[in-house]
Amino acid sequence: MRCPYCGGFNDRVLESRTLANGATIRRRRECIDCGYRFTSYEKIEDRQLMVVKKDGRREPFDRGKLGRGISRALEKRPFSTDMIENLLNEIEDLAVMEGKKNGEIASSQLGEIVLRKLYSMDKVAYIRFASVYRHFENLEEFISEVKKAEGGNNGGEY
Repeated sequence: MRCPYCGGFNDRVLESRTLANGATIRRRRECIDCGYRFTSYEKIEDRQLMVVKKDGRREPFDRGKLGRGISRALEKRPFSTDMIENLLNEIEDLAVMEGKKNGEIASSQLGEIVLRKLYSMDKVAYIRFASVYRHFENLEEFISEVKKAEGGNNGGEY
């Protein structure tokens, strides 16, 4: 595999981990030429998971788009890139399992999966993501969500 840092083809596998009930293998690699460590994934090629938007449009699941939203929510929070990557893997696995039947998941289901995961990890990130995802229109909605998160009670949802 080509090193993303130096472009060399000499690497060694440090760790392999099975994800998504055996459908994906995550490998931590180290470039022998420069010592840079990186992650690669092997997946069974399957049909693309589609996300059904509120207006009925369908678009392919975009891990990068999801990652950018989660990274923004976790910005300046005490989480390493590996922790964020693991969170993304968990969310993607759950989304694939939800959409396994027909190859689709509603954007609202995907958003709720993210909110559940963030709620259990970090309340500040949860509030950040929820404020964008739920389109808070006024301060009262924001304050209400913060109070739910503070009390550990989110209407029984999380």
